[in-house]
Amino acid sequence: MNNRRVNIGIIQFDSKLGDVEYNVKKAVGKIKLAAEKGANIVCLPELFSTGYNFDLLGDDISLLALNFYDYTVEKMAEAARENKVYVIAPFGEKRDLEGILYNSALVFDDEGNLIGSFAKTHLWAKERLYFKEGSDYPVFDTKYGKFGIAICYDIGFPEACRSLCLNGAEFVFMPSAWRVQDKDMWELNVPQRALENIFFTIGVNRFGHEGDLHLFGGSKVCNPRGKVVAQLPEGEEAVEVVTIDLDEINTFRTQISYLRDRKPDIYN
Repeated sequence: MNNRRVNIGIIQFDSKLGDVEYNVKKAVGKIKLAAEKGANIVCLPELFSTGYNFDLLGDDISLLALNFYDYTVEKMAEAARENKVYVIAPFGEKRDLEGILYNSALVFDDEGNLIGSFAKTHLWAKERLYFKEGSDYPVFDTKYGKFGIAICYDIGFPEACRSLCLNGAEFVFMPSAWRVQDKDMWELNVPQRALENIFFTIGVNRFGHEGDLHLFGGSKVCNPRGKVVAQLPEGEEAVEVVTIDLDEINTFRTQISYLRDRKPDIYN
């Protein structure tokens, strides 16, 4: 591709706790809106289809994810195909083992094909009661460039994004359900992972109140120098499309030598 500009659709979404059909139908509408605004790739936040508060959902999170799994996959594939956009849809994923779920982000191409998924590798707090952790960092090689995914707590671990970087990722989606108490960490993690790896990061955070859990939004896009180039509002839903230019990565990597000057042989 000569033109390496990619239009990133960010859906800062408020889920209705435990109402999968409502959330999925709403997400389909938001994907359509992002596509109408020119998005090439659209990303929803973590566990958008069920909501997040495990204290309130309990075992229902597993039951809902399993019972509505095929429905959710079908509707996300349809939305991708009809709107001609890639869709990154984070929800509980079934893999090989019966009844076992992963806190995943499924990736659909713009023809509606499920091309893969990423399962969260660092489970936070009560997540480990309901999900099995993932064990790899796939990079999706698409006509819009190479991207990876890290979900919420994953981005607190520099190794996660470094692994994606070394495997060729040019931008990383970070779908999250990040609570307001840890907003200071969000403001540091999303830009820092961009700067360390000299690639783009796209933090897509939930908005909403689920009992005493307050998810504040504040989604953002950071360039390969760690500069916030787009910031969504806090305290409300939003659908924004942000253009990134992947050619900037080489420019920044000639200015910043972190990757060239790494010394992996002395890191323990």
